[in-house]
Amino acid sequence: MPEATPIHLKPAADLAERVLLPGDPHRALAVAQALLEQPKMFNHHRGLWGYTGKARDGELLTVQATGMGGPSAAIVIAELVNLGARTLIRIGTCGAIGDSGLAIGDVVAVERALAADGTSVALGADGEVTPDPELFEALRESCDGRTVTAVSTDLFYDDRDGPVADWIARGARVVEMEAATLFQAAVVTASRAGCVLGVTDLVGEERARIGQEQLAELGIRLGEVGFEALVRVGGGATAR
Repeated sequence: MPEATPIHLKPAADLAERVLLPGDPHRALAVAQALLEQPKMFNHHRGLWGYTGKARDGELLTVQATGMGGPSAAIVIAELVNLGARTLIRIGTCGAIGDSGLAIGDVVAVERALAADGTSVALGADGEVTPDPELFEALRESCDGRTVTAVSTDLFYDDRDGPVADWIARGARVVEMEAATLFQAAVVTASRAGCVLGVTDLVGEERARIGQEQLAELGIRLGEVGFEALVRVGGGATAR
């Protein structure tokens, strides 16, 4: 991934070396309000809200929305790393597929991501990608040992049975859109990345979707888990 001059992010505050990455800008705001002392808006350009403030461990933390899908996430990640971010954790949502044994509201650490999307493949992903081992272990501990293989895809609305059957055969238990891009972008940029997901949908013959109030609570929980992992691995200096 070439060095990216920030043109999509317009920093208006310090950037921390450690960053939590929700997709939804409203979740970024909610997590920042829950985790940060007097958060300052880091970015609002293109609706990609981001915030920086002092976290509970006394170190700076940035919460930056990536938008939806791999292409948007890749832009945000490249520009964050170019600005000095070094440790990135996606705090996102997913759908459980097949006989996953997962329920709505479950929080899981991603052990590997199948690259079924175009962006991670364009960045060099070959089949599957994995997170930083130390970050994964920290997230696994925060998730009470719950881990999954995720599959990253480009389509949110996709009712084709064939791809899902293949993903399940390859070990996937959840589907989402950004984890593979994040993991591969971290490899390319020599940063480190992890991913924790909350189950918001059950995808199958009998579909179910999380309620709005529960979704808001889950978003905060994801932020808490991501922050706990960052504290375990250490580090929190200001990047720029």
